[in-house]
Amino acid sequence: AQLRYSVPEDREPGSSVGDLAKDLGVDVRSLAARNLRLVSEGGQRHFQVDLAAGVLLLDSRLDREALCGQSLTCSLHLQLVMENPLQLHRVEVDVLDVNDNAPQFPKPEVVLEITEVANPGTRLPLEVAEDPDMGSNSISTYELSPSEHFALSINVRGDGVKMPEIVLEKALDREKVAVHHLTLTALDGGNPVKSGTAKVTIHVLDANDNPPVCDPPISTVYLEENVPVGTLVTKLNVTDLDEGPNGDVEYSFKISNNAPGKFTNLFSLDPRTGEIRTKGLLDYEESSAYEIAVRARDKGSPAMEGHCHLRVELIDVNDNSPEIVLTSLSSPVLEDATPGTVIALIGVKDSDSGDNGQVRLQIAKELPFKLVSSFKEHFSLVTSGPLDREKTSGYNITVRAVDSGSPQRATQKTFYLRIADVNDNAPNFSSPFDTAHVQENALPGTSVFSVSASDPDEGSNAKLSYSILHNGMQDVPISTYFRIDQDNGTIYTVRALDYEQDKVFQVPVEVKDAGSPALSSTAVVHVFVLDENDNAPTIVYPSVPKGSAFHQTIPALAEPGYLVTKIVAVDADSGHNAWLSYQLQEDAEALPFQVERRSGEIRVAQALRESEDPHRLVVEVRDNGTPSLSASVVLVISPEENSVQDFSKSLDLPKSSPKDTNLTLYLIISLVSISLVSCVMFAVVAARCL
Repeated sequence: AQLRYSVPEDREPGSSVGDLAKDLGVDVRSLAARNLRLVSEGGQRHFQVDLAAGVLLLDSRLDREALCGQSLTCSLHLQLVMENPLQLHRVEVDVLDVNDNAPQFPKPEVVLEITEVANPGTRLPLEVAEDPDMGSNSISTYELSPSEHFALSINVRGDGVKMPEIVLEKALDREKVAVHHLTLTALDGGNPVKSGTAKVTIHVLDANDNPPVCDPPISTVYLEENVPVGTLVTKLNVTDLDEGPNGDVEYSFKISNNAPGKFTNLFSLDPRTGEIRTKGLLDYEESSAYEIAVRARDKGSPAMEGHCHLRVELIDVNDNSPEIVLTSLSSPVLEDATPGTVIALIGVKDSDSGDNGQVRLQIAKELPFKLVSSFKEHFSLVTSGPLDREKTSGYNITVRAVDSGSPQRATQKTFYLRIADVNDNAPNFSSPFDTAHVQENALPGTSVFSVSASDPDEGSNAKLSYSILHNGMQDVPISTYFRIDQDNGTIYTVRALDYEQDKVFQVPVEVKDAGSPALSSTAVVHVFVLDENDNAPTIVYPSVPKGSAFHQTIPALAEPGYLVTKIVAVDADSGHNAWLSYQLQEDAEALPFQVERRSGEIRVAQALRESEDPHRLVVEVRDNGTPSLSASVVLVISPEENSVQDFSKSLDLPKSSPKDTNLTLYLIISLVSISLVSCVMFAVVAARCL
């Protein structure tokens, strides 16, 4: 917003200038919380803000003449800055002129000379009175005390200044009156009217009776700024009707107290030719016009002089580049900032005028930002699209200011805007499924597998912690078997695992970041328990107590190849550890029996002798593990003559027990699980390759 107030220059300090809270539409109670502060563009502090009342107060007495000089308007520019949200308001205070200065002449007494042969109509220029006030309070008119010979004439020059001149109305006679005493009064247009006076003494001289005359007496010249030093401005056209020394004119600058010596530093005057040239660089931005008064004086006795007035108006040239001022910058900005969020407040200045001072701002179109004009020469940089820190963590924003001059002038300013992270990305495992293997009976604390996850966010939003979830698939919580290091994702065993009890585990792992709110994702690690040869073979038939022997009778006339019995054994291990082999511990050659190595069948190896004594056999069952484990059974085989060679009677094999059935089922489930996991892994790898 832009506010405008006015205040007379004679207002006392502490006076109210304007109701800021009301004009801004802001609750007075929120001004302190929003850190309302006042910034003066000129660097001087003339005002203050009453936060309790929400009004702008005058801090010190204003002097319009000291602040703005002879400018027609006098404005003080302020900036109000409020936070939460960040806002910038421009305040313009017009200082109104008060008629507090009376007109004053440069000198209290003016001495003039005039020849006695001067013709009626001869003009004698007078010093212009000064009044620091402006407008109607400035000088309005002049008055001259009554005189028989002289009257007052007032001319208005190009800048509106009234120039008094004394005009001779009646021929003079020096022998009658040699000196005339007059009073010149300057009146301003204030209410009440104020005035100033100067005494005018006119000496009537004898002799040279034709003064130099300028043609025209008042002229205007237009000149571009920055012309080279020595450029001819004009040549004065002055004539003097006298002859000889009385008509020989010399030129000189007439210094006025209104602008003492200013133009003499920039212009030179040839005293003989009347040529006026530049001797310094002219700058439109410093002054757009110069008033030059020239005195043309002849060499008569007494000398006579004429006065030329030249107004030099400068034509602006586009010689100043725009200036970019970064008033405020909110960095960093959150990546989830909504479109229209104010990022920066930018001001622009150009000392040139007209089109040369009209400036437009530009930024690169591909940036997710745009410029919005707040008010004259002030812009807001706002977001125009979504921000993503994970794609772009910051922007180098170049603001370019271009004026409308010909040729154009431009300048640019670059600043860096950092994008702050928001927890908008969940952690991501390198793979949703992983496979691990662990040896059964491994010591508690054995490292099984390390999962790995990543999070594109930063800081606490990317700080990850791992945990194991209870999936409800096992009767016993999975945490009783495994634990995970919450920092690095390494999975350890909690206790020794038994392959014969659990062959595979599904361990659901969750990774969670430390953002607010926290985001997470899960993965499953299939842990396969590797079998160890920790179970010795178990003889299920014949079943005899430990330390006892199994008695078996066979026909005394049993022929070689006769099936005596079959040793049946099982091993809770799997694979090679469960491959069993059967053998006799005693020398096979001494016994008429033999054992089938793989099947465990005991057969007659050679014909038996009549009345042969019972034979004692020790059958050993050994697995294929490393180290190998074994079990043995003692058989006592007794030949009997009355025994019939009947296989069904001689061999009573046991039926499969439920334990054997369960063991077979576990083996089948393990093979199926391994096959399924392998298929899933192949599918994941194929998908990543595609």
